[in-house]
Amino acid sequence: MSTDLKSRVAEDTKSAMRAHDKAGLSVLRLLSAEVRQREIDGATALDDAGVVSVIQKMIKQRRDSIAQYEAGHRPELAAAEAAEIERLSAYLPKQLTPEEVNALIAEALQSTGATDARGIGKVMGWLKPKLAGRADLGVVSKQVREHLASPRD
Repeated sequence: MSTDLKSRVAEDTKSAMRAHDKAGLSVLRLLSAEVRQREIDGATALDDAGVVSVIQKMIKQRRDSIAQYEAGHRPELAAAEAAEIERLSAYLPKQLTPEEVNALIAEALQSTGATDARGIGKVMGWLKPKLAGRADLGVVSKQVREHLASPRD
């Protein structure tokens, strides 16, 4: 049983093979392998949300690698990682604008009734399913902390 996203990755892998796109094929094979491994570990088929989670993890790993390569003065390796991020990002849902994220944060604060830092978990729990794959939850968490730390009228 495959999902739309997994099917799309499989089709793109075939296309990359036909086009002799070695770099793209490498990234797609890594993605497919990671998805299969997650399915084996969890003994279940991943849905689109699970595949998006795998993609986000892979992008985060590459961002960490870029920082290390730049610190080690290896711009060519950092550029290769950036190209992989670009390829992987094509499979993520459309990202929300900062205004849309702020509107959702305001809605979450209203819905959960959180007024101080103790409510961060409740707010993030409310936001996570709505933002999954559409915004960097680390950045959103910082924004929520700022909202809860600042005094309101």
